[in-house]
Amino acid sequence: MNLTVYQVDAFAEKVFEGNPAAVIPLNDEWLPDDMMQKLAMENNLSETAFFIKKNDTYHIRWFTPEAEVDLCGHATLATSHVMFQHLNLAADKICFQSRSGKLSVKKEGNLLVLNFPASEVEAKYIPTGLKTAFGIHPQECFKGREDLMLVFKNENDIANLEPDFTKMLEATSRGIICTAKSERYDFVSRFFAPSLGINEDPVTGSAHTMLIPYWSARLDKQNLLAKQISKRGGVLHCKQLGDRVEIGGKAVTYLVGTISI
Repeated sequence: MNLTVYQVDAFAEKVFEGNPAAVIPLNDEWLPDDMMQKLAMENNLSETAFFIKKNDTYHIRWFTPEAEVDLCGHATLATSHVMFQHLNLAADKICFQSRSGKLSVKKEGNLLVLNFPASEVEAKYIPTGLKTAFGIHPQECFKGREDLMLVFKNENDIANLEPDFTKMLEATSRGIICTAKSERYDFVSRFFAPSLGINEDPVTGSAHTMLIPYWSARLDKQNLLAKQISKRGGVLHCKQLGDRVEIGGKAVTYLVGTISI
């Protein structure tokens, strides 16, 4: 069996920026779960996305090297880029069915804009292990749909975090978001998910389903400009829409290849 694979840098202006994702189009049936997991492990990127078209509906799934996840922003952006740029999809909007319900991606100027369900943002005590997991003490902690979010004093704190991944494994969440207000942007963040085999994710769209409602309420703004300040970095154009959020960004193709299995 030969499969086409695309590697796309999502939330990037050019290659070597943003977050790389693999995209593998399938026909009208999924591969066995263990095979998709093996392919994701072999790709060794934070996410590999698979999609099918069934009864005129697109379905999407995402795998890290360690596990399938319920939601992934950058790999959805990468998938849409592949469908528009390489598979010549004529529409201006794509709707997906996923483990997180209905998702959509639309063209808006030179951006691709994700429409995702917003996450809850519930204040909670900072878990003991996380108080010292970054070398800097967070000010607040919030629980979302899947992640914990730690709020720090300023952007420099986020840039200077010294993560202890072993201590982070004590948390029961999918990942840990670290964020602070920014001078140049509305807010900045970093994202860590060692339990999924991703110590630090370069740019995390799904984390912004929690970040956007929090910062929209705190700053009293509907439209927000965010940056994830990982080593690669990426800019996200954000909008709060009640129980939904929009996350816009660009994507560029790094490679197109063939997988033989």
